[in-house]
Amino acid sequence: MNFTEIIKKRRSCYNLGPLSVEKQKQIPAILKECILAAPTPFNSQSARVILLENKNHKQFWNIVLETLRQRVQPENFASVQEKITAFAASSGTILYFEDTVITRNLEKQYPAYAVNFPIWAAQANGMLQFSIWCSLAEQNIGASLQHYNPIIDEKVHKTFKIPATWRLIAQMPFGEILSAPQDKTFEPIEKRLKIFN
Repeated sequence: MNFTEIIKKRRSCYNLGPLSVEKQKQIPAILKECILAAPTPFNSQSARVILLENKNHKQFWNIVLETLRQRVQPENFASVQEKITAFAASSGTILYFEDTVITRNLEKQYPAYAVNFPIWAAQANGMLQFSIWCSLAEQNIGASLQHYNPIIDEKVHKTFKIPATWRLIAQMPFGEILSAPQDKTFEPIEKRLKIFN
């Protein structure tokens, strides 16, 4: 499978189940390879990743569920609970963070570019997320990208003893694909790509 085919294969998969033991064992190696290979501004390497498996994975989604229970109207909570329960039924969760100490130090070291470092850090983290997502897809492992931060941040940091300087950016549940993702529609490419000869 070439790179373009892998990109096309990467989709948001929501109906996920547990992976086989063999596939689950592949996840740390995928994360290590992508973390080392992903580009970063000024070689800053400020992205941080946590892999949650087993009870830690379940506990994370319970934190999300209970946080939302306090914020969502009771009459609307059933659909929210169904969604979060589906994420908890997957095989694990990848948490993406940014170490803000590194970004702040770069701002001080290169004041002319200070305003750009948070932007560049976000871009680098996005490239890492994409790399991992594509690598999972290559192995027929489904995933989706979720953003329940910042409302869960305090509880997540406390529960998993995460450094306070790590800013939570995104959450990626992954697992065995139980049903194909929905068909995707596309804007006309002419609206999105301009070529000047």
